[in-house]
Amino acid sequence: MYIIAGLGNPGKKYEHTRHNVGFDVMDVLAEKYNIKDIEQSVLACTGTTMVRTREIMLERYGDDFPYDDYAHEASIMYHKRYDGGRLPMKKGVAELLGFLKKNGKKIALASSTRRQTVENQLREAEIYDYFDGIVCGDMVSRSKPAPDIFLKACELIGTEPEKSYAIEDSYNGIRAAYAGGLRPIMVPDLLPANEEMEKLTEKVIENLFEVMNYLENIKD
Repeated sequence: MYIIAGLGNPGKKYEHTRHNVGFDVMDVLAEKYNIKDIEQSVLACTGTTMVRTREIMLERYGDDFPYDDYAHEASIMYHKRYDGGRLPMKKGVAELLGFLKKNGKKIALASSTRRQTVENQLREAEIYDYFDGIVCGDMVSRSKPAPDIFLKACELIGTEPEKSYAIEDSYNGIRAAYAGGLRPIMVPDLLPANEEMEKLTEKVIENLFEVMNYLENIKD
């Protein structure tokens, strides 16, 4: 058994709710730049790379939308608030990683975020060393929902997709894992599992503690 953790950016391996991480920054900028329906736009970008996020925002708000200014300011605000180990860890992350390592499972992280940010956040959270491989959005040409990032992660840790479980929380991540032939497990976060997600996943599981219980009962 191999595990590919594709929970968006490493921040998505942390507790994200509508009222704290990420959205507080978006709400401020939405007011400043007069961005309508910011929540739906952010959700549409969830799990994608910076390049694809830019495309989505311009598609929604027009080519004259000052995306580069908006993204630069969002990055500054986000890192000012959450760098230095201040990003809250999602419940069950440390326990699940410890369980997998204890049982000799290889783990890769497939994150759409750029590598420098990913590595910094993993080190600050003291979970970097759990991963046998890390693949980030600036290391592949196509963003989720294309399967490239998962296929590269499988290659990096020396496994075949069909032997790998992909733990994901975003629609684009589940689509990518399914397209790559992995065995997707969805742990819903910002969005609940809809009918499409139910069809694409091997299992929808409420939290990471239950993921641990599920994997414990699987025979390699």
